[in-house]
Amino acid sequence: MKTLRNRIALIFEGSRPYAKIGKALDIFLICLILFNVVAIVLESEPELHKQYSQYFLTIELISVAIFTLEYVVRLWSCVDRIEYASSEDSALKKRIKYFFTPLALIDLLAILPTWLMMFFSFDLRFLRVVRLLRIFKLTRYSRAMQLLLESFKEERSSLIVAFFIMTVVMILAACGIYLLEHDVQPDKFGSIPAAMWWALVTLTTVGYGDVVPITHVGKLFGGAITVLSMGMVAIPTGLLASSFADQLRKRREAFQEAVLHSLVDGELTRDEREHLDHLRAELGLSHAEANKAIKLIMSQRVHSLYCRHCGQKL
Repeated sequence: MKTLRNRIALIFEGSRPYAKIGKALDIFLICLILFNVVAIVLESEPELHKQYSQYFLTIELISVAIFTLEYVVRLWSCVDRIEYASSEDSALKKRIKYFFTPLALIDLLAILPTWLMMFFSFDLRFLRVVRLLRIFKLTRYSRAMQLLLESFKEERSSLIVAFFIMTVVMILAACGIYLLEHDVQPDKFGSIPAAMWWALVTLTTVGYGDVVPITHVGKLFGGAITVLSMGMVAIPTGLLASSFADQLRKRREAFQEAVLHSLVDGELTRDEREHLDHLRAELGLSHAEANKAIKLIMSQRVHSLYCRHCGQKL
């Protein structure tokens, strides 16, 4: 039983020697998720729902059955995941840790609405929207999305500070426009909470135009807030862009280190190439980037074997 659990964990992680099986499983689940999302979207059309309701229900039940089986098996086999291999915790504690990971919670969210529907009655529109969150399961199979999540995680403290500053500026903007405009537009700026709508759409540079200042001082104040908002919005954008590039750089460096380690004997064996290809997919690098890194390391190694002055082999 333990051997079976270990094999299943390796399949889910796409590790050797089950990399091909794991990749095939990922492709199947990705196709099922996309097919499921399309079915949910089409089901919201009244005519299609009326005519093909039985088919939509069948698709939903089959999909939920597969997603539930995947979730249960992942929860059962997570004990043998690589990140828990060195842990001395009991199997129950490992499963509890995995249960509260973001990807596991997304998997649970994908199946929970349908199971709850069997015991409780929900507004059908609400249920469809919640079921559409199933698309977030693609995060598990998208390296780019995982890279973005890592960027959010790394910059979370800076982002919190940036959003705190934006909140303070929004409150100050709402207070200022309230003082300047509440006498002439009591229906739109009659209170600070009402003025916050204008402050929010102005600071986010959306500018719907449904609420605008009409006094000269109010327009001047609104222009100043608009100019200020350009810099405010750029802060979190710049943080994420910088962190995203840094994460990508770290992954490239990790791959280059792996290539350097594999080239200690001067050549890449078949097993080493398979390992590097698996690492490339895990890090979310393209084949072109991986080949470029391999050629670069091999070139550097060749140059290090010869004297740069006389050209003789060292």
